[in-house]
Amino acid sequence: MPHKAILHIFTTHNNVLMTATDLTGSETICKVSGGMVTKGGSEKSSSFASMRAAERMAEMLVEKDFNQVIVKYRGAGGNKSHSAPGATSAIRALTRAGMQITRIEDVTPIPTDGTKSKGGRRGRRV
Repeated sequence: MPHKAILHIFTTHNNVLMTATDLTGSETICKVSGGMVTKGGSEKSSSFASMRAAERMAEMLVEKDFNQVIVKYRGAGGNKSHSAPGATSAIRALTRAGMQITRIEDVTPIPTDGTKSKGGRRGRRV
């Protein structure tokens, strides 16, 4: 019988955080961050660090008999860019490591009327 886990991927422009929980989301199975797999400070947010973190996460999940994953990824949110560089490469690395992905959800918070965006009345002039 397949065991499922929920994998929460939080990617910012500074780091990549991955947390695997059970289906209720209350119990944490394992955690990996970009700083745990690289040594440089600026390398934590790279796509290479997210690939390495996803490989380590897959190893930990296989050790604990989980073979199916529901992925929920979250970007920066707000009025910044909604995608961060590590989420797609982490999902690719998970499939290469042998994990079966059943569903992928984007849970990035989108403001209904957030803070004032950068620029001015006439917009940001480049």
